[in-house]
Amino acid sequence: MYLPSTFSTALLLTMLSTLFWGSWANTYKGTKRYAFEHFYWDYILGVVLCSWVFALTLGSHGSAGEPFVANLQSADASNMLHALLAGAIFNVANLLLVAAVDIAGLAVAFPIAIGIAVVEGVVLSYALQPKGSIVFLVFGMALAIVAVLFDARAYNALRATTAATRKGILVSVFSGVLMGAFAPFVTRAMTHGHTLTPYSVAALFSIGAFLCCFAANTYLMRHPIQGAPVAFSGYWKGGARNHLLGLLGGLVWGLGGCLNFIAAGFVGVPISYAIGQSAPLIAAAWGVLVWREFRGARPTAWASLAGMFLCYIAAISLIALAYDR
Repeated sequence: MYLPSTFSTALLLTMLSTLFWGSWANTYKGTKRYAFEHFYWDYILGVVLCSWVFALTLGSHGSAGEPFVANLQSADASNMLHALLAGAIFNVANLLLVAAVDIAGLAVAFPIAIGIAVVEGVVLSYALQPKGSIVFLVFGMALAIVAVLFDARAYNALRATTAATRKGILVSVFSGVLMGAFAPFVTRAMTHGHTLTPYSVAALFSIGAFLCCFAANTYLMRHPIQGAPVAFSGYWKGGARNHLLGLLGGLVWGLGGCLNFIAAGFVGVPISYAIGQSAPLIAAAWGVLVWREFRGARPTAWASLAGMFLCYIAAISLIALAYDR
């Protein structure tokens, strides 16, 4: 299988995962009259497709480590279970994130949810795999928290707080708590006993997420966070454009996920996860520059957004410096 051989290569993979993780939600923003619960079925299929293509190609050929199929046959069953559980936890968190984007927009939902996730995920992963400088990681996470606070201030300056706004923020918080909880399971699967390769983790992670959809997404279709219940029959009426956008969104996230897990095999999960989950920097840029979510905002909102971007860039830099060369 392919694994990065230098820190610079692994860092590039984590930065690319940031780009992809911060961009996939644009596909949902581009859909028309398509409930996010319907969109999510296409999305999760894209994640599975991308992860298994990686596993059967790059994960199966090369001189490093065990090939994908051989690794699945020999790895500890507990590690396989941890990878599946990680995918299931991620799936619930991501469903809530898409709902939050639907309610509050990219520039708000992503920084709040992922800002919380990066702190929780890094702390819990580091407890299992203490790889890297704890000092740089702590200061990097502190700056990520400051970035979240800047984002909340920008949103408050943009518009008056409403019930929908509060709901969107609350959903983002719950999403972030769950999103940070999947990283320790990935860490466990890649560091204990007969471990899974990054490609095996990605493949099983996607299956866990897919299977979870039948419970979590079905529940949200019947009991939506906002709006009326959604019938599954509406999925078949979504149209080719909406289905393709959903599939593309999953492929983009899956690409980011595979690259992040591959990089984690070299630099460790805490560092790879922390940099990858700096995706709000990219998502907020899309929300501001493309979707014009802050059109007409007061200068205080723009100043807070600038503070958010600067803090996230500084956080990424410090977390990168945490790697023990």
